Amino acid sequence: MQRHAATSSLILILLILALATTLAETSPPSPPTQRASKQSEASVTMADFPPPKDYSHLIVEHPPGEKWFHERGPLWPGQAFTLQIKEVLYHQKSKFQDVLVFESSNYGRVLVLDGVVQCTERDECSYQEMMAHIPLYAHPNPKKVLVIGGGDGGVLREIARHPGVEEIVICELDQDVIDVSKRYLPFMAKGFDDPRVKVHVRDGAKFMEENQSRFDVIVTDSSDPVGPACVLFETPFYKAMHGSLREGGIVCTQGECVWLHIDLIQPLVKAIQPLFRTVEYAYCTIPSYPSGQIGFIIATKAGGVEGCKVPSREPEASVQKELRYYTPEIHRAAFVLPAFAKRAIFGED
Repeated sequence: MQRHAATSSLILILLILALATTLAETSPPSPPTQRASKQSEASVTMADFPPPKDYSHLIVEHPPGEKWFHERGPLWPGQAFTLQIKEVLYHQKSKFQDVLVFESSNYGRVLVLDGVVQCTERDECSYQEMMAHIPLYAHPNPKKVLVIGGGDGGVLREIARHPGVEEIVICELDQDVIDVSKRYLPFMAKGFDDPRVKVHVRDGAKFMEENQSRFDVIVTDSSDPVGPACVLFETPFYKAMHGSLREGGIVCTQGECVWLHIDLIQPLVKAIQPLFRTVEYAYCTIPSYPSGQIGFIIATKAGGVEGCKVPSREPEASVQKELRYYTPEIHRAAFVLPAFAKRAIFGED
């Protein structure tokens, strides 16, 4: 979330974006879309629908013959991120969001949701490994793990490296993200192949309400707080996670960027501190995310470890050789925050 002087400014921007999307979606459909709508529901596929016009600005051709993906938005005002496109592999609108996959010149395959980069083949390892392994290695003996979001399968792939985990449940709202990832991002979606994985295409908050005190670790791999992911950055969602955790359980959620979103991170951390025994913030570096950094909000429920800064376990040598980013040393270092972020988030000098 961008650094606004007042909440009303953010609300106004979101209302404008929502109105623009509504107008685009309610405009008269083109002939191909009209033909698709007349097909039976069973025969209609994602490929029957053309790319949505309201996201055409994502791909810019300049100079002639060169195509570039251009990421910009209200969450990082005044800056943008650009990748050269070799080939657009997929660009359609799902029930919930715009979905784009392309082959880039230097970052491999790239998944984009609603105009925002979710992962690239080059650097996805840093986010996926830290998101999964910080809470899992901080927990002394995790058996049941829940993933909210994460339809690309990357976090599942990392959780599956833990032989002691008996059950891995994922709740992903958008089936199209799962299908597209399996087709175009197999290096991540192979996480779905583990026999311990159980997939639920549904609202994660409702699932947690129905499964109280069940999980040792809950990982929320969400996109930015725009559109369907907004609720994942609100206090009621953290209450739902707390209720679904066993005693001593750990949650790890996507925590935005300290260079851009302190105004989002600080009040959220403050709001959930009464719920959990400890609330901490860690981060990793990742060049394809805004400002090259992404954070994690990590919280523990009473009855277990007092904080997650020191791992309770370490990867076996065979597992460590497969990892590209996570180590026990970087686990500890991830919680060492710049002075400005430490002061702003926790009020500490």
